[in-house]
Amino acid sequence: MSIEGKQRVITTQRLLEMKQKGEKIAMLTAYDYSFAKILEESGIDIILVGDSAANVMAGHETTLPITLDQMIYHAQSVVRAVNNPMVVVDMPFGTYQGDTRQAVSSAIKIMKESEADALKVEGGAEVMESVSRILSTGIPVMGHLGLTPQSIHKFGTYTVRAREDAEANKLIADAIALEDAGCFALVLEKIPASLGEKVASILKIPVIGIGAGSGVDGQVLVMHDMLGINKEFSPRFLRRYHNLHDEIHKAFVAYIKDVKSSDFPSQDEQY
Repeated sequence: MSIEGKQRVITTQRLLEMKQKGEKIAMLTAYDYSFAKILEESGIDIILVGDSAANVMAGHETTLPITLDQMIYHAQSVVRAVNNPMVVVDMPFGTYQGDTRQAVSSAIKIMKESEADALKVEGGAEVMESVSRILSTGIPVMGHLGLTPQSIHKFGTYTVRAREDAEANKLIADAIALEDAGCFALVLEKIPASLGEKVASILKIPVIGIGAGSGVDGQVLVMHDMLGINKEFSPRFLRRYHNLHDEIHKAFVAYIKDVKSSDFPSQDEQY
């Protein structure tokens, strides 16, 4: 998709070329126009409109409550802001699992109403039929394996996945199956670094990690986490690039103080 008919700089073909050249892919989440605009100006490759919006924007403990229409709203806001980066939208929980007709209907609704570029789907063999049906409509799909937050109640914990051989072998098989089905890229979340590197070496499509080590083709983080806006979440894989929570807090406190003391607005700040 594009804004005003212009082709985006980052496409599925461009991502494949980046992997082939050994050029790392940078992906971050965004959920609104203002931050998406800054991300584009910064040169980001992919913006993920993540269902993590349920956590950082709405305050839910898991990603499960966010709805299809809420994801479309966030995606629309991001798409309006950017021309160059690819915009990928998470399909929310309950819109593709177990019902292929609903999966296709949900996928088409997101793409038509948001004008995003691609969708992301969590899971392997258990959602393969839905993935294949979505791909058959011409919609690009990014897979997601390892720790899949939409399945948190099945896992019961956010611990590292695929440490044991059986789960690691299933992950590799699922990754190959997703590539064979036609997925253009794959996210691996919270798995051993050695396994992430192995999957990236096996697949021809780009593999983007979040807690999957440095041997993959790119990295993704939740914007609120890496900016230090969200202070409660501190996994080992997270590098905080700023402490915006404290910076913003200081600004709010200063504003309140100035209002209470009648320092704001000054003579120069009124008409």
